[in-house]
Amino acid sequence: MFEIKLENLIFEARKEYKELESTVSDYQNWSREKQTHFGELAKIVNLAEESEKVSEEIKEVHDMLKNEQDEDMLAAAKNELKNLEEKKLSLTEKFKEVFGIADTKEKNEIILEIRAGAGGEEAAIFAGNLLNMYKRYAEKNNWSFILVDESKSELDGYKEVVVEIKGKNVYKKLMNESGVHRIQRVPATEKSGRVHTSTASVVVLPVAREEEIEIRPDDLEITFSRAGGPGGQNVNKVETAVRILHKPTGVVVGSREERSQMKNREKAMRVLRAKLVDAKSRKAESEMAGLRKSQVGTQDRSEKIRTYNVLQDRVTDHRLKQSWHNIEKIFAGEIDEIVEAF
Repeated sequence: MFEIKLENLIFEARKEYKELESTVSDYQNWSREKQTHFGELAKIVNLAEESEKVSEEIKEVHDMLKNEQDEDMLAAAKNELKNLEEKKLSLTEKFKEVFGIADTKEKNEIILEIRAGAGGEEAAIFAGNLLNMYKRYAEKNNWSFILVDESKSELDGYKEVVVEIKGKNVYKKLMNESGVHRIQRVPATEKSGRVHTSTASVVVLPVAREEEIEIRPDDLEITFSRAGGPGGQNVNKVETAVRILHKPTGVVVGSREERSQMKNREKAMRVLRAKLVDAKSRKAESEMAGLRKSQVGTQDRSEKIRTYNVLQDRVTDHRLKQSWHNIEKIFAGEIDEIVEAF
């Protein structure tokens, strides 16, 4: 099934390359995005041609093995076949990376981003509950949990928070947490006892290697500011907080938790690479292979994936159509049953 999908992606890319190639005489008037896209298509075409050449060589060696009688020649042919098959596998992996469909499940570093959604201050408090849940779960798994950036609300919730988590199989275990989480409860500030429904979005991205995506220095707008806590506490006198705008895509990332400007810049760049690789992957799959689907749902981040009903002490995952009880323990990081259900 994957081979057919990859074959279709290559076919579409070669077709588009051929169409653009017919107008390449006007290359200087193309937008930067169009020029970059043409370059990416050229890489795919070159990889495809190299792959076809290797496939032809493999076929020739197979034919040789059928007719060769000399033992030394047979041994040499088998060795050559092994090298060619390894090269073919390597090219397949390169295709996966180019199309953004490489298997990243085994990655051991992720960026976790939580944003308050509908519900005002209560949504920000819920975002804090989710952050604590993942932090406790990370501690249980002996993963490191590093704060990258945060924007707190008036009641000590989180409008937005970004963390980096490192540990064995962290992406494989948390990849299905991406989506909109919803909570139904009576807030502590609600005097009439009315149940509120609030949401928070969770994004889980594998940390990308530098070679996975090219980021041009000219495409970045980097600004620095002083980092500080609420109410003017812990305010740095040095401008260590970093904000990076990727101009071609409009993606903005930041980091302010380190005392070093350089360390904050490194953290922000890791977040940026993860977001750009993820965006590239989603674009490739949506344009060339249809909307991403799985056995348990579309995994679209706009989709409400889970509801935490406090009054009924029940957590329901809408993709699995399965529920668990004891919300207090779940918010304390006891989410093994949910993770394992996937």
